[in-house]
Amino acid sequence: MSLAHALLTSLLEQPSSGYDLARRFDKSIGHFWQATHQQIYRELGRMENAGWIQSEPDPEAGRTRKRTYLVLPAGRDELMRWAAEAAPLPELRDEFMVRLRADAVIGPLGLLPELQRRRARHADKLRAYRAIEARDFPAGGESTRQRRIHHLILKAGIQYEQGWIAWYDEAVKTLSEV
Repeated sequence: MSLAHALLTSLLEQPSSGYDLARRFDKSIGHFWQATHQQIYRELGRMENAGWIQSEPDPEAGRTRKRTYLVLPAGRDELMRWAAEAAPLPELRDEFMVRLRADAVIGPLGLLPELQRRRARHADKLRAYRAIEARDFPAGGESTRQRRIHHLILKAGIQYEQGWIAWYDEAVKTLSEV
């Protein structure tokens, strides 16, 4: 996946200025695909040069150079082409797992504090996802296909964090054994 495809998706949801797009991106797609605001602006320029999007001066911008970006048919076609491709499965590449292997081979290496720190970060993320779920997907709320898909994506994040928390709890227990 490229940043361009994430941006095309976001712009199809709502045409935006670069600034507004970056803010929305941080609060939604940014939970599973990170990009700096500088990367977003750079990619918007490339996408415009490729003919996937166009920008227009924002009518509410006054004297600023604020522009609103819109997806062109070529951008929609590119997103459809990309979405039809098989997505590669993500691979776990975590240096900490090698440290655990080293702990198993040469004895206790004092990894408990790192396990607890990592567990706490996943717990923080889970709390954030639960807060988003409570705010954006209340029981009995509107249930369009788009909202159900958005909730499904959020549930993937919730289950991901829950899985890691359970794993860290087991790892802490195992490493605490004498």
